[in-house]
Amino acid sequence: MEQKTKITAEDGKHDLLITREFDLPLELLFKAYAEPEIIEQWMGTKVMKLENKKHGGWQFQTSDAKGNVVFQAEGVIHAFVPNQKIIRTFEMGNASFGVQLEINEFEKLTEDTSKINVHVIYESVAQRDQVLKLPFAYGINMAHNRLQDFVIKLK
Repeated sequence: MEQKTKITAEDGKHDLLITREFDLPLELLFKAYAEPEIIEQWMGTKVMKLENKKHGGWQFQTSDAKGNVVFQAEGVIHAFVPNQKIIRTFEMGNASFGVQLEINEFEKLTEDTSKINVHVIYESVAQRDQVLKLPFAYGINMAHNRLQDFVIKLK
């Protein structure tokens, strides 16, 4: 089955582009990235902190059945423009990937469809390539599929 989320990563560059079209109005797609209750549903993680403003912070955390933290990520929000753009840093706890910069741009296609373009910039080509060796494409497709399935029910 073809993956709907596309990842473009040119050889020798320290960035990549993630694009996905959704059968969702722009406002609902943006809410999926801005409202903690919705984020928790499609990402399957707990929103510990989310300050949607310039210089705001965010932190997500996932625990196993015994309460052990198995995933933690956090960063700083550098720009938050409703229905248009979120620029933030992303740093995963207990990983050697370093900090990355994410530029999330939201685009209205029609009244009922929209698109996200995510430009991710890594510290180095090696760091980006290390991330791409993981099941990164599969994971982001799975998450975006959950986003589509959950948020469409909010229409």
